[in-house]
Amino acid sequence: MNYEEAKNKFISTWGSLGSLWGINKAMAQIHALLLISPESLSMEDIMEELHISRGNASMNLRQLMDWGIVFKENKIGERKEYFSSEKDVQELAKQIAKERSRRELQPTIKILNDVSNISEDGTDKTKELIKQTKALHEMAETLDIMMNKVVGQGNNWITKALVKLVK
Repeated sequence: MNYEEAKNKFISTWGSLGSLWGINKAMAQIHALLLISPESLSMEDIMEELHISRGNASMNLRQLMDWGIVFKENKIGERKEYFSSEKDVQELAKQIAKERSRRELQPTIKILNDVSNISEDGTDKTKELIKQTKALHEMAETLDIMMNKVVGQGNNWITKALVKLVK
């Protein structure tokens, strides 16, 4: 397999994995391209490489910047904006974990808390709803606490062990 084949396979696979993780394919492919690029790329470079529209590239670059894993750069003498990705895999994992907690776990925890604190009316269905949503709330809260502890630890042995485990 040559460089082009390997690059295309990586970008395609990263895009498919992104879909499984709840982000759109183009967003994951842009991230993959920037992750493996030794230099920052312009929006035009990204559009040409991935065969996507300006609107698609622009919208997904904005989302990646909102996630804190892609950065905009200005080059002296250039009118174009350039983009690069966080290259430190551990830092990347921490940033993604923080964003997923903020966007997914914390809102879910709030809803589960609200639902599990409804008034008890004595019926079996209400008791079961309260019981199951409290259990889910506790599990989600525990997961969020654990994830925040790991993310907050920096480069300690737990983070290194988890990254090795994921690899």
